[in-house]
Amino acid sequence: MLGPRVDAEAKRTARVLAGLATHARPVERTLALRQAAAAAGELVAALSALAPAVAGEGLPAESTSQSFFRVREGELSDQQAALHGVLVVHRGLEDLCEAPLSGADLALEAAGMRQAALDLTGAAPGADPDSLPLVAAPEPAAGASMESVWSARWLIGHQVHVLFNICAAVAVADATRHLRHGDGDAALPRLADATVYVRGFPAAMTHASTVPADYYMAAIRHTMAPPSVDVPLSGRQHRGYKLFRAAMKDLLSVVPDPYEQLAARAPKLAEARGALLEADIVDGERHVTLAYSMVHLRRSIAQKPEGPDNAVAELRLMRHRRAAQYASLIRFGDHYIADAVAGLRHS
Repeated sequence: MLGPRVDAEAKRTARVLAGLATHARPVERTLALRQAAAAAGELVAALSALAPAVAGEGLPAESTSQSFFRVREGELSDQQAALHGVLVVHRGLEDLCEAPLSGADLALEAAGMRQAALDLTGAAPGADPDSLPLVAAPEPAAGASMESVWSARWLIGHQVHVLFNICAAVAVADATRHLRHGDGDAALPRLADATVYVRGFPAAMTHASTVPADYYMAAIRHTMAPPSVDVPLSGRQHRGYKLFRAAMKDLLSVVPDPYEQLAARAPKLAEARGALLEADIVDGERHVTLAYSMVHLRRSIAQKPEGPDNAVAELRLMRHRRAAQYASLIRFGDHYIADAVAGLRHS
């Protein structure tokens, strides 16, 4: 816990984010988003009062991807980690006030932001004290061109995605550590937290992609490939995602049991693991459809010229491999794909 003011502001931010999904009308939703952004701003102020943010641009980028998406790595105190994470949430919420994201994805991204605010600050979930009224939501500033908003949104959405990746990796690692020590009860809530983040992965990517496809093709896509950058950007360069994938691999090394066997001895664990794996599969599926909406049947900028597939086909193969790996581990596994992949391996 980082102090009573941070704790109170984190709970307030969490409460407002939890209520976003209940606003169905566009006007009400926009007002709720402004309220959430204002609450996150107050949390940033409370954390900044303890120590200022690190100047990220002063740290060296460890990859072309980090440089492009304005992401850096460094040793941070709990307060600094919380501040920089909440800054990402705050920027994301400010952009969501204008981004045309669907209600379903907004709820998933807001849930991930809520969980991040709690995890980063160490605040316990719960209702705000009655003595803490909601802060006033300011009207949006005017003047920025749509093109600059779209370019910024591409970065902001990806930064939220990076935050979710790192938080999910930590949650999965925590759950795995508890399972290694035989404490299944302690692992369950961390698996649930990780599932919230993974469900937020495609929502954050869709947030980043709420720009016209024509603008993306004309103004953004070429900036992620030579000669604009040294090497083409791809998801494989995102260290946060690598950490998450490594954490998932470690989890399944500890609980590799087929679903039926795990459910027989630990039904709650089987359901919690299954929910996380299902979310991971859906993330892969939605990446396929999102790529199709943006680039159609074009090749990925990171693909080798001699490769046979386009971006969508390559992402679909990734989805199939993941679904095949998880088929026996979840209640409704894709056994058709699992059998097909197994057949290909033995042919």
